[in-house]
Amino acid sequence: MRVTWVILVVLLVGARSGFAESDNAQPRQLGVVEKLGNYIPLDLEFYNENGQIVTLRETIDKPTIVTFVYYRCPGICSPLLTELADMVDKVDMELGKDYQILTLSFDHREKPDLAREKKDNYISAVDKPIDPNGWHFFTGDSANIAAFTDAAGFYFVPDSQDFVHAGALIFVAKDGKITRYVNGIKYLPFTIKMALIETGEGKVGPTIAQFLRFCFSYNRESNTYALNLMRVGAVSVLAFAIGFVLFLTLKPKKKPTS
Repeated sequence: MRVTWVILVVLLVGARSGFAESDNAQPRQLGVVEKLGNYIPLDLEFYNENGQIVTLRETIDKPTIVTFVYYRCPGICSPLLTELADMVDKVDMELGKDYQILTLSFDHREKPDLAREKKDNYISAVDKPIDPNGWHFFTGDSANIAAFTDAAGFYFVPDSQDFVHAGALIFVAKDGKITRYVNGIKYLPFTIKMALIETGEGKVGPTIAQFLRFCFSYNRESNTYALNLMRVGAVSVLAFAIGFVLFLTLKPKKKPTS
């Protein structure tokens, strides 16, 4: 009888421990959690497409579009990169000079030779002449990958030999600051251009860039840019008022008739 009670107690304690572990277990995150204003750890090391170890600090020296994919992906990664190559053609900014792209495989099993193959494919998909050094294809170990993706708010879940993940462009300034997110795998050239302009706002841009930044505002809910009617309306009213005053001031006065 005593042995039976001991067995029951052990089973109850084990069951309670199991429930406690189940209650405390945190589900793995999936998707993109925006961390605007946060900084990427720039000392992380990765392999570039030539098999050389480089740091993010060495690489991110201008407005950078970061994409997290895995190169064997049978799902959204290829459409995302194809769309991005199309954007390089359509955006009237120079890749490698005005901005750059950094694509990182979050599958630590993938190696630089595969990254090189992917780079050749997508660089050749761009129609206009570009600097191939403006688009980097990186691989790395699991620790560096996890530190980068976590800092950027990009979360994925292994699924057998593949992964479940979202698609997004993450804009990073040259000091590592995250400035914009554009979610999905379809993009408007204007949205990409505005995000790049604002990412590089620490540097004085051309007049047209300043004008666009003033007239359009970023909507965090839709991750798009929209015309700021209040700003445009206020400027229009002010311009009309100034013009009217100038008209009254400069209008030739009629000479009195005798």
